[in-house]
Amino acid sequence: MGNSMAEQRIRVGIVGAGENTRVRHIPGFRQIPGVEIAGVVNSRPETTAKVAAEFGIPKTYARWEDLVADPQIDAVQIGTYPNLHSAITCAALNAGKHVLCEARMAASLQEAQQMLAASEAHPQLVAQIVPSPLGLECGEYVGNLIRNRFLGELREVVVIGANDQFWDFSRLLHWRQQRELSGVNVLMLGILQETVSRWIGPTSRVFAQSTIFEATRPAPQGEISLDVTVPDSVQVVTELANGGRGIYHISGTILFGPATQIHLYGSLGTIKVEFGSAEKVWIGRANEKEIRLIELPAEKKGHWRVEAEFIGAIRGTEPVRYTDFATGVQYMEFTEAVAISAESGRAVELPLTKLA
Repeated sequence: MGNSMAEQRIRVGIVGAGENTRVRHIPGFRQIPGVEIAGVVNSRPETTAKVAAEFGIPKTYARWEDLVADPQIDAVQIGTYPNLHSAITCAALNAGKHVLCEARMAASLQEAQQMLAASEAHPQLVAQIVPSPLGLECGEYVGNLIRNRFLGELREVVVIGANDQFWDFSRLLHWRQQRELSGVNVLMLGILQETVSRWIGPTSRVFAQSTIFEATRPAPQGEISLDVTVPDSVQVVTELANGGRGIYHISGTILFGPATQIHLYGSLGTIKVEFGSAEKVWIGRANEKEIRLIELPAEKKGHWRVEAEFIGAIRGTEPVRYTDFATGVQYMEFTEAVAISAESGRAVELPLTKLA
């Protein structure tokens, strides 16, 4: 029985073959026995044809609705901009397809909640969000340190994602700078929140400010300039459910910034994680003179296995750990609360249902 489940043939259809899909998901699926990438549809016929030719995908579609409705497709991988995630996900689940949806989960909390409701209406189907890749390598090790009381009581959290990604305002407007495509999330806020939430538990209150330092960019389609509608700088202070405090520095418009880090400060010790080509973990406790870089044992390192986890969940051989829809809704709620706070100038309590 186990072998037949493990070898179950699964035909995957791709809606939106963006960079992450081409670089990670297609190769990931192709490494799994019994998995076939059976069809693809992109935003335009010419790019659909190009992707199909590049990867030898046998079937193309004129519209995403046609792929989702195809009875020859068992599972749908969604790699579009976030503004389409909810519509495609709900349609795919209602059509009896398993869903792997690229992060960020949706353009808004309301859309993410619609996705969660659709998945709960079809509990026999796998519904997974592509996880934040940050922390996949060191996350289990850091989590074990915390569970074993290395930090003592968590007091402060510092979350940093600050770089020069959008510093050069002469570069073309990016989709992540367009609210109609990307939604309310800002820069690395969502993926960093997803990562840190694996370690710190729920946030109960946020107070945020944001700004757009470079108001316009050249349009990708021509010589006109378009307005930037997503902040390129945001700062957040938070209160955690356990009484701890947090500070977030998120920016895409500073030179020689601190890049990507998470600091956890406790009553007994400190853990600092630095993200880059490899994940570096620094630890120190009260009886030590200085913080030290630890060498993660190979057997304790995690790695990217999103596609294998998705297929394993469909075959019933493992659960979805990174990331189920309920977890996705939690980080969507955080990013929504930050946007509400920054726009209103007031603190926002979490969960947001308290406002109803």
